[in-house]
Amino acid sequence: MVMTQEDNYMEHGNYEAKPGARDTQNNLNRTLKSRHMSMIAVGGTIGTGLFVASGGVLSEAGPAGALVAYSLMGLIVFFVMTSLAEMSTFIPVAGSFNSFADRFVDPAFGFAVGYNYWYSWITAAATDLVAAGIIMEFWLPNVNTVVWSFALMAIIIFLNLFGAKLYGEAEFWLALIKVLAIVIFIIIGILVASGIVGGTKYGFSNWKIEG
Repeated sequence: MVMTQEDNYMEHGNYEAKPGARDTQNNLNRTLKSRHMSMIAVGGTIGTGLFVASGGVLSEAGPAGALVAYSLMGLIVFFVMTSLAEMSTFIPVAGSFNSFADRFVDPAFGFAVGYNYWYSWITAAATDLVAAGIIMEFWLPNVNTVVWSFALMAIIIFLNLFGAKLYGEAEFWLALIKVLAIVIFIIIGILVASGIVGGTKYGFSNWKIEG
């Protein structure tokens, strides 16, 4: 009987996931470092919706409604990710969360979760490509948005052709840029709302509609 990493961990609790180590069960080479994983996690929480769709949310729900909606969904996602972290720590196996659906629910459910996740990401990737074209159109209106979408798609394909290490490095710096952009947006927003920039003090005046 061959003991897998999962069985070894369950029995002895001595599973070690070191960078550069090879997973003998699934033949995966661990090339991502802690800084890569951290920034991938942080960057993954900042989607294109924050840059493109947040204006529509504010228009429909208002500042207070948007704050409640984002807080509620953030709380739900927090509990989901905490549960996933618990399972990943307890049973550190190679594979996505569909491995846990397969183990704790049913293999058919794990199969369905895997393909649903794949489908959600191919649609999300298409949305990101379109959003990139829309954003670039603001700066360069004479260039067709399709050009930017295809250019970004070519970059994504290129990064994925050379293994996880290059992808992790690129994701680290791109996520860092997104984080810095969010920080700059917050600072500018505070300066504008307080009247330091623009000369008009808005404060919380837009949180209510007269009448």
